[in-house]
Amino acid sequence: MSEELANALVVLSPTAEDGEIEVNPSKKMDSSALTVSFDEETHGNKIVRKARENPMLPLGLAGCIIACAVGAYKFKRRGDMSMSVFLMQLRVAAQGTVVGFLTLGLGYSMINEYLIKPKSKD
Repeated sequence: MSEELANALVVLSPTAEDGEIEVNPSKKMDSSALTVSFDEETHGNKIVRKARENPMLPLGLAGCIIACAVGAYKFKRRGDMSMSVFLMQLRVAAQGTVVGFLTLGLGYSMINEYLIKPKSKD
């Protein structure tokens, strides 16, 4: 029985509960079966993948951080301006930076997809 289980086909069933694996000993695996890796994506790998998909994302995040750093520096030198007005202007600057870079990234992606690399129609 243990030899049959060693060569059994493992089926991931959508009805199985969490942590359950359905084993069907009647189906044998051949040597040409595909090996599937179920490694989870780490946070670092996800950030790298997202940066490759949209190259303006890291620039947008860097722009937001820079806008916040400049805002923190200027906070002490704001003069007679009220705190709420200063923070509102800082928020608009940070959000504008991120939205601007993401818009540039969208334009970059559209140019690559539709103008530079048009898909062939079969």
